[in-house]
Amino acid sequence: MTTRPADHQGSAYHFTPGSPHEHLTKVGRGTPMGEVLRRYWQPVGLSEQVTQRPENVRILDEDLILFRDGSGRPGLLYPRCCHRGASLYYGGIEEQGIRCCYHGWVFDVEGRCLEQPCEPELGLHRDRVRQPWYPVLERYGIVWAYLGPPEKKPVLPRYDVFEDLPEGQHVFADDSGFSGGGPAFLDFNWLSHWENVLDPFHVPILHARFSGNQFVPEMAVIPEVTFSYLDDGLRIQSIRDLKDGRRLRRVTEAVFPNLRVVPDVKLTTFDAPCEILGWVVPVDDEAFKIFTLFRAESADRLQQMRGTFAGKRWAELTPEEHQRMPGDYEAQSSQGKTSLHSDDHLTTTDQGVTMLRRMMARVAAAVEAGEDPPGVIHDEADSLVHIRAGNFFEAAPAPSE
Repeated sequence: MTTRPADHQGSAYHFTPGSPHEHLTKVGRGTPMGEVLRRYWQPVGLSEQVTQRPENVRILDEDLILFRDGSGRPGLLYPRCCHRGASLYYGGIEEQGIRCCYHGWVFDVEGRCLEQPCEPELGLHRDRVRQPWYPVLERYGIVWAYLGPPEKKPVLPRYDVFEDLPEGQHVFADDSGFSGGGPAFLDFNWLSHWENVLDPFHVPILHARFSGNQFVPEMAVIPEVTFSYLDDGLRIQSIRDLKDGRRLRRVTEAVFPNLRVVPDVKLTTFDAPCEILGWVVPVDDEAFKIFTLFRAESADRLQQMRGTFAGKRWAELTPEEHQRMPGDYEAQSSQGKTSLHSDDHLTTTDQGVTMLRRMMARVAAAVEAGEDPPGVIHDEADSLVHIRAGNFFEAAPAPSE
């Protein structure tokens, strides 16, 4: 009797899981990408939600307190009171700042100690202490924070698609999720989502062939794709020749440090610059939020642009439907809290992901060497950013003879 040799190659018993690219995923102070992200203004809250009730905020692996003083100014302070350590989360808001509940010290939005009520003359030496703080600014309905070195602070950019608005249109801010469906708080590493912007080939597979048409039929066509580097990020140009004779040219960009410029996936806006921008803001190494700005006549417009699952919104799906019709959240969160990048088997269609990872490493090295990262603006006269991405319909070229 003869026996066939067992094929043990690839057995999971012998498999050793890989590791993440931590120089790209970690965001705390002193980490390569953490320092890159801190050289830019980051969204930290929606203006309408920043009130005279202090809020705990976690961003880039730091715990902070966000509030608005009695005169309307937003502030972002380290939570532990520099006197005896009580949290300013329990502080009381006053006209010029926030008062600690423990001994009543008052700090303004830039951390200056204004009053020490138990001390003679309200604190003869109160000017010698300062509560750690970060600068904040408001624009487009978002409170932005700069968490980097003070001497490197850039100006807060403006975006041409949100300036000089057409009649009847407004700029809206949102932090409730992203187009492919998912919760407002994303419980995995930010890179798994940001590099997805550079992956156009998942769109016709995940969002059409596998899970049903979550966007529009045109997006189910596998595109011809060109990847290119920009001064401040990367660009994808995807060409789809459609059955009706039109050609869809879709331009998507990932702009440093964490901006996603992804045109409307429902194709209801086209032949104009992308009117929706999203910031992939790490909460820490295992969570992030997306802050979205968009131009429209009403805030309902964002929901209209988001994908659907057999006519349902993501939050309406049952567990069985989430398994049967996964979207971006399921595909990305299932990679783990932080993906094991050394186990990836990247191919030609992953060129955008490879290019992004390489550029991130180059930018992190430049920042470590004392250079400014790409896209940082230091002159207010240069603060207007022009948006280049969008959906464009063109006539398909005549067939060659």
